Amino acid sequence: MSARITRRSLAAGLPLALLSTLCVAATAGAEEGHGHHGGSGATARITGSAVLGDVPLAGFSNGLLPGSVSDDRGVKLGGIGSDIYPAGREGEFWTVTDRGPNGQIKIDGKKRRTFPVPGFDPAIVKIRVTGKRIDVLQALPLTTASGAPVTGLPNQASRDEAPYGHDALTPLAYNPDGLDTEGIVRTADGSFWLVDEYGPSLVHVSSRGRVMARYVPEGLRLEGAGYPVVEALPGILLNRKINRGFEGLALLPNGDLVLAVQSPLSLPDEDAGESSRNVRLLRFSTRKQAVTAEYAYRFDPVEVVDPGEDDTSELKISSLVALGPHTLLVEERTDKAARLHRVTLPHGSGILGSAWDDPAASPSYEELTDPSAAGVPVLRKSLVVDLGKVQGVPGKIEGVAVTGRDTLALINDNDFGMTDGAGAFDADGRLIDSGIETSVTLLKLPRPLRG
Repeated sequence: MSARITRRSLAAGLPLALLSTLCVAATAGAEEGHGHHGGSGATARITGSAVLGDVPLAGFSNGLLPGSVSDDRGVKLGGIGSDIYPAGREGEFWTVTDRGPNGQIKIDGKKRRTFPVPGFDPAIVKIRVTGKRIDVLQALPLTTASGAPVTGLPNQASRDEAPYGHDALTPLAYNPDGLDTEGIVRTADGSFWLVDEYGPSLVHVSSRGRVMARYVPEGLRLEGAGYPVVEALPGILLNRKINRGFEGLALLPNGDLVLAVQSPLSLPDEDAGESSRNVRLLRFSTRKQAVTAEYAYRFDPVEVVDPGEDDTSELKISSLVALGPHTLLVEERTDKAARLHRVTLPHGSGILGSAWDDPAASPSYEELTDPSAAGVPVLRKSLVVDLGKVQGVPGKIEGVAVTGRDTLALINDNDFGMTDGAGAFDADGRLIDSGIETSVTLLKLPRPLRG
């Protein structure tokens, strides 16, 4: 279904009356040695499923930022499943897109990162789940202090993949403003916090989508951005794997934030990071604007998370949810399966500022096969649900929201319908859609999350 979107100012986003025209109906859960296993995901059940219909990406983008997208190459609105956060009213949620449609194509035997719609600007999108459909209520483009789009393009040639056009032949310019947005939370004052994979960074955004500050690792030296950039995160994060920066984000009751690095750092090298199961969570005080704790977290073996997978590098943390002042729900996943664990945050600063924060440490934290035996205080966890055992849960779940004492809302990332490889587009440069939809899945657990 196509939709015409009237142009609006950047500050206002898109209004409810207008965006309601975008609504379409559609058809239609063991860590060894640390903690214990909770209930089985086999007894959780799906209570509802809703799908976002076809909305041309150019119409959506140009309705927010007039003239930003001249050709969407047939790409539809998608990718809003990078995270999901309750918006207050039943069935309503805040979501966020990632950097936009992107893929990889091999040229002369080397993969190049493609951006077929380089004018796309990441957006915060408010949705409502009604029966089997997802209604878009509002959208806020992310902008600089002057109101310019941040875009989703990479920041630095020294750290990020070089961007190319849809066929991987035309180079695109880097953009220091660019954000690969992921987790989202909304505070009582109406502002948002997002996390980003490029820096990796933590981003404070106004209620109208303006970036007020971007907190990055010490030593990043990001120059030329159109908003304040603050080096307030540990420099060890400069060793993040490409495209695996921050992804999970939780807002604790006292206003602190917890951020998850999606994958192990590449320490001392890429091979060590690829084979590691040791990741890091950070606690950030919004009052002090500083990191106050760093926690060690260890993935379950990949074959436990996803019995059909044997590549440890496929493990990721994609979502964090606060269950209380000291308790989190943590999602471990591959692209095909996911498990949710309850984790208790201890007092103290964890490994922050310790030898494990020194990139020269040998062995590195990432190299440890038994971090606890090496004296690392690994977070204890217990299984809440194995989503891989709940029939009907889509793949690539990137967002989890708690909607009740024993209910969840899950959202998947459909990658804007894109696939990797030269076959993603036809001879005319139009998208050959993957057919994967953006969906919100409602889940009832066998027992309460808290207590």
